[in-house]
Amino acid sequence: MNERPKIKDIAERLGVSAATVSRALSDSGLVAEPTLSRIRELAREMNYRPNVSARNLRTQRAMAVLMVVRDVGNPFYLEILKGVEATARAAGYSVLMGNTENDSDREVEYFDMLRDGHADGMILMTGKLPEREGFLASVVGGAPIVVALEEIQNAGFPHVMVDNEAAARNAVEHLIGLGHVRIAHISGPVPEIMSVDRREGYRNAMAAAGLLIAEGYEPVGDYLLHTGQRLCRALFELPEPPTAIFVANDEMAFGAIHELRKLGLDVPGQVSVVGFDDLFLSEAFYPPLTTVSQPRTEIGRAAMTMLLDLLSGGLTPRKPVMLPTTLEIRGTTAPAPK
Repeated sequence: MNERPKIKDIAERLGVSAATVSRALSDSGLVAEPTLSRIRELAREMNYRPNVSARNLRTQRAMAVLMVVRDVGNPFYLEILKGVEATARAAGYSVLMGNTENDSDREVEYFDMLRDGHADGMILMTGKLPEREGFLASVVGGAPIVVALEEIQNAGFPHVMVDNEAAARNAVEHLIGLGHVRIAHISGPVPEIMSVDRREGYRNAMAAAGLLIAEGYEPVGDYLLHTGQRLCRALFELPEPPTAIFVANDEMAFGAIHELRKLGLDVPGQVSVVGFDDLFLSEAFYPPLTTVSQPRTEIGRAAMTMLLDLLSGGLTPRKPVMLPTTLEIRGTTAPAPK
């Protein structure tokens, strides 16, 4: 078996120092062209791979980051993971995925992995910390953590997000523009900030149009498909059910549409539905789902870039990185029935 190529082998072939090769392959920014390109090209030709174990011993780092989500089965996170992983790999880091399923004990386990050095930093996407007294100060304080899409009050973490209130308001204004008056909102878990902001956008759009929100029109969900089904059924047990529903995420929107069909109601002929996320299934769904599209890959890249800044000793950003959304108008919304 051929011996694994080393940095010194590349250095000898090019007539440069081993330190120069090391700097070039670690993206230090200290090696100028054309030397940088020559080193990288030869490394590819020789199929050079860094010795992670040796590097970790030198740097006292795991060279891994944790991306912790509430439900790894939700395809929403896959595009974000692509952005995280592409940025992490370019910097020499691997990405570990953590799935909490809203279990506080599992949440604590992932923070313990970070504290015990199994990972160097964390991208947190659960919208909350474990519900334990003093947890923030005793376990999390000072750790390199970036919050993506969510916001955790009083934690001081840097975060990457979208303007949930404005995006939700825009979605509801679309329904109002189609002549809908009885518009309900299936929210995410309250009091998590992202859910509260999307509900606030719904309320603000309704208030600006002079529309009342009927009792029972704001059921609280948990972003899961079966919850969308259950809460939609409850809406249509009301004395005056809605003609349109703004749902806090696509997965619950799929559940709501499934329940509407079970009830014999046409979407969008009798009931319009708008989601939030723009999962890759949303366009393939029938009819294609009208939804708020989030730039998921860019969210992953931005979160990982921010985490790399923290790991290199950068200052915690004072303001969140705010990324744009768009409303994708498709086949689940139509003018209000006469």
